[in-house]
Formats: sequence, C-alpha cells, structure tokens
Amino acid sequence: MAQLKVTLLRSTNSANKSHKATVQALGLRKIGHTVIHQDNDAIRGMIRKVRHLVVCEPFEGGDDEDK
Repeated sequence: MAQLKVTLLRSTNSANKSHKATVQALGLRKIGHTVIHQDNDAIRGMIRKVRHLVVCEPFEGGDDEDK
C-alpha cells in the first residue's frame, strides 16, 4: 500500500484547538518533524484539515517503516 510522508512546517501556537488536536493525532510534535502514514481516506482527511500547517508527499520507502 502507498505511504505518505507528512512534515509539520508551521507552528500550532495560534491554531484553533481542533487543528492542534489533528496535528497531534498525526504524530507531529514540532516544526520540521516528519512521520510516515499509510495512504488512506482517514489520514488524507486529517491532512486536508491542517493543510495550511503541513506538507505531504508520497513516500516510496520500505514496508518496515510504518511510523
């Protein structure tokens, strides 16, 4: 299955509570932190909600790097 690489680019200090919670649920902790997620509708919806804070790109790594 395809994977996505998600990186936090902007601070969540002035973001609303639901955006902060979404960033935390994605596993992002601080600016520049990157995580790998499976490409599915739930993750894409979370990314779409905070698209002004993160950048997302396809990841072509091995299956052993799940997160």
